[in-house]
Amino acid sequence: MRPRWLIVLGALGVIVLNVVVFVAFWPPPTPPPDASPAQRLYFAHCLTCHGPSGNGSWRATLFLIRPGNLADPRRMRALSDEYLFDIIKHGGAPIGNPGMPAFGFHLSDAQIQDLVRFLRALPRKE
Repeated sequence: MRPRWLIVLGALGVIVLNVVVFVAFWPPPTPPPDASPAQRLYFAHCLTCHGPSGNGSWRATLFLIRPGNLADPRRMRALSDEYLFDIIKHGGAPIGNPGMPAFGFHLSDAQIQDLVRFLRALPRKE
């Protein structure tokens, strides 16, 4: 007869594996039909971590990722457009924030500037 802890550990492993597969294949929300190109970029590249309103997503929380809160007005006022452009283009690794990936290979400079303008227009919660 197998030790009880081995059976419990195996069951826990199956549960964790199912959760990971469920999260990996759960489709992210789609942009509204009248979405601007910048909003479509946000939905395609930012939504998974930052969430639809900019204050984080359940996927990021599940994987213990703490993305910057784009819905915090004080934080966003403190960040310059140049900073936002650079972190989107080059990622966070050069400044010690390795969780933010670089999108400079996927997006043109004009698309990144549109995305920065979109981030500035996100609704803020005081």
